[in-house]
Amino acid sequence: MLTALLFCTVGLALLVFGAELVVGNGSQLAGRFNISPVVIGATIVALGTSAPELAVGIDAVFSGNGNLAVGNIAGTNVVNILLILGVSATMIPLSLRTETLWLDLPMIVVASLMFLFMVSDGELTRNDGIILFLSSLAYTAAVIHSARRESRLVKARFENELEAVTPLTVYDGSSKRDLLVLVIGIGIIVLGADLLVRGSVDLARLWQVSETFIGLTIIAIGTSSPELVTTVLSTLRNKREIAIGNLLGSSVYNILAILGLTLAVPGRTVQVSDAMIMVDVPVMTAVAFLCVPVFYSGRQVSRMEGVFFICLYLTYLSYLIVMRT
Repeated sequence: MLTALLFCTVGLALLVFGAELVVGNGSQLAGRFNISPVVIGATIVALGTSAPELAVGIDAVFSGNGNLAVGNIAGTNVVNILLILGVSATMIPLSLRTETLWLDLPMIVVASLMFLFMVSDGELTRNDGIILFLSSLAYTAAVIHSARRESRLVKARFENELEAVTPLTVYDGSSKRDLLVLVIGIGIIVLGADLLVRGSVDLARLWQVSETFIGLTIIAIGTSSPELVTTVLSTLRNKREIAIGNLLGSSVYNILAILGLTLAVPGRTVQVSDAMIMVDVPVMTAVAFLCVPVFYSGRQVSRMEGVFFICLYLTYLSYLIVMRT
């Protein structure tokens, strides 16, 4: 058991550290080639903070633990919105940008419905993954188009995201050095994912719980660490208008890009458990729908709403512990 816990702990640490290197050096490298901060923010930052989920998902599917990968996506999105957004709003009420209301919010609802529909037949296929990934490209194009047309405040979202997710990473070396560190970061993420999946599967067997439970809880919270850092730093730096966009954008990418690649790259059909179909994915979808009235009422998430979100997450977590263990 100690070995499994050690694998999980070291794996999570490597995932977070590797994601920091990928986002920081990827952004620096793109900047050296004069790539727009808008494009960097919409692609490298968004996908970089979701790199742990991608690495865990692909490793899990390759090792025959597909439900762990699916549970991680559903669990991470619930953590992003109910727990991380709830904690941030409890600290300081979060303001909403126009882009969040007309692009990010509708997309998280649509992406969640796509996920719900795809798992309804009990399996996820490579074709499902391709559809999801192509949808992520369309979403990315819409984000970039929107940012270019909006005011400087909207464009500043992506510049601020770079600031928020790379507070400890400053590299002044050459492009070759940035590229080398980027590759090292990817390697660290892959290693961390392998350790985390191995440790999690061992824990599931030792505790006699399902891999889905581990994916929904331990791995979901652990792989949400980059989003937690980004959002809390944005909130503390009084850049509240980008905090919600960070979380919703990351949650959209989790379903469309991360789950899409997780299914498309290994090319193996994942058999989805009944609990995922009947409870967990519907809960994730309900959480996305819950954001609609909360976000549109007053165009901000208040402290009370933040506390409400946290209570909902603790209720769901309690259900998982009581009913799934």
